[in-house]
Amino acid sequence: MLHINGAIVVEGKYDKAKLSRLVDCPIVVVNGFGVFKDKKTIQLLRYYSEHGGLIILTDSDSAGFRIRGHIKGVIKNGNVRCAYIPDIYGKEKRKLAPSAEGKLGVEGMPDSVLIEVLKPFSEDENSEGSRLVTKMDFYEDGFTGRPDSSSRRDELKRRLNLPERLSSNSLLEAINRTVGYDKYREAVDEINKGQ
Repeated sequence: MLHINGAIVVEGKYDKAKLSRLVDCPIVVVNGFGVFKDKKTIQLLRYYSEHGGLIILTDSDSAGFRIRGHIKGVIKNGNVRCAYIPDIYGKEKRKLAPSAEGKLGVEGMPDSVLIEVLKPFSEDENSEGSRLVTKMDFYEDGFTGRPDSSSRRDELKRRLNLPERLSSNSLLEAINRTVGYDKYREAVDEINKGQ
């Protein structure tokens, strides 16, 4: 079980049920788009962001990114970080049909994937002293500032198993939080060899 300081935000009760076996921290359910009108939940999220931190773990579909964006937009102060599940296509066991985009949500992710995604946020994980990927690295490696930068970022996301919907800044944050510089460098080298 991962020991995480702070709280994790998920979309629904099945996501919470899945994570409850893997982490020992508060898990806040925002009930999907209900978070757009639920002032009490936003107040709770603000509290956690200021006392220990808040980790947003929504699905990697368009709805999950809208919910994530809304939460980040209304919580201006405090410690808000994002964890991203990879784009894995399939259908959750309890559902009759796949989601609109065909991607598995948090509840459908294998335990091992969720542990890997959340491990960098664990109190046991120590990333002190590790080199961060910077915006200058992105520029020098061709992920910004070139006509083909967008397609290169898409390839980087695929190789690092990160969601396709990540913006440049979110991609940089996700790489630094979950992948690290060495794996980033390996992926860059592979992309450059493939050209």
